[in-house]
Amino acid sequence: MDCPKCGHLMEQVVYSDIEVDRCTLCRGLWFDPFEHEQLKAIAGAESLDTGDPAVGALFNRDDRISCPRCAGPMIRMVDPEQPHIWFESCGACHGVFFDAGEFADYKRHTVGDFFRRLRARERR
Repeated sequence: MDCPKCGHLMEQVVYSDIEVDRCTLCRGLWFDPFEHEQLKAIAGAESLDTGDPAVGALFNRDDRISCPRCAGPMIRMVDPEQPHIWFESCGACHGVFFDAGEFADYKRHTVGDFFRRLRARERR
C-alpha cells in the first residue's frame, strides 16, 4: 500500500497484536476501522508514531487525498475532545490516516485540551 499523503511505500507494524501501516518516508499512520481507538486505550501504543511532528504538520496541509485501501475520497475529521488534531477518514471503508505526530498527540489527552475546549465553547 502507498501513503495517501506522500505516495511512498507503507510498512506494516504491530503493537499489541494490532497491525497498522506506517509510511516509510513521512511516517504517517494508516489504521483500519477502529484500530486507532483500540490503540488509544493501550499504554505505550504512541511508540508507533515515530515521525517528526513538524514534518507531519507540513503534510497535514494536504487534505484532498484518496484512500489507500479503496481509492475513495477521504474526509478531514476533527477529534471533538482535541479539536487541534485533524486527521483523514474514508467514508467508504472507514480507515483513518494520521500524519506524523498526530497519533501520539491523540493519545495524550491533557488538561490543556480541556481548557482549549472550554475556550472554544465560550467563543460560540
